[in-house]
Amino acid sequence: MEIKHILPSDIEKTSLGIIKQELTQMGKTLPDDTEATVIRVIHTTADFEYADTMMFSEGAVEKGLEAIKNGAHIVTDTNMALSGISKKTLARFGGEVHCFMADEEVAKEAKERNVTRAYVSMEKAAKLGVPIIYAIGNAPTALIKLKELMDEGYRPELIIGVSVGFVNVVEAKELIINNDKDVPYIVNRGRKGGSGVAAAICNSLLYKLYR
Repeated sequence: MEIKHILPSDIEKTSLGIIKQELTQMGKTLPDDTEATVIRVIHTTADFEYADTMMFSEGAVEKGLEAIKNGAHIVTDTNMALSGISKKTLARFGGEVHCFMADEEVAKEAKERNVTRAYVSMEKAAKLGVPIIYAIGNAPTALIKLKELMDEGYRPELIIGVSVGFVNVVEAKELIINNDKDVPYIVNRGRKGGSGVAAAICNSLLYKLYR
């Protein structure tokens, strides 16, 4: 086994090239509009299964880009995803990144109502009065609450649903995929996902606009 000597500035470029090459060898061709996002997720996870399981509603990437350009904020369900999203790039378009999971009022209300903090966080986010892209990498209850809010007339700009786990994860993602409210989505079917994946998807959109 030979160690490759690659300049630090070339590591990411080389990695993305390897991913594209291996996808070609697997006989997988990704649509032009979603390719950068899927490749960014594979780069984050080293898991090529995402090439088959990531689902995009029609025009989801373009609608997400338009939302960012129009000043949309991003709300996520973990501080890890919050840390990973390029806040500086989003700020260039007037947006901010929020996570309310550690909010004391959210925690108190969730305990009183016997629901998750993620569930209450989505309610709090929906009241911000700004266009929002939701990036959910952990809690399926966040996706369940978003579906309830959509049924009540609320319309997110985009839902990124990549919750990870075993309890209600698959079912919650399907609620978003099968929503009949014309809300754009990027969802990874199945149990896989996570905060890193949610951040990677957000950054794939931001990098399209500014890098």
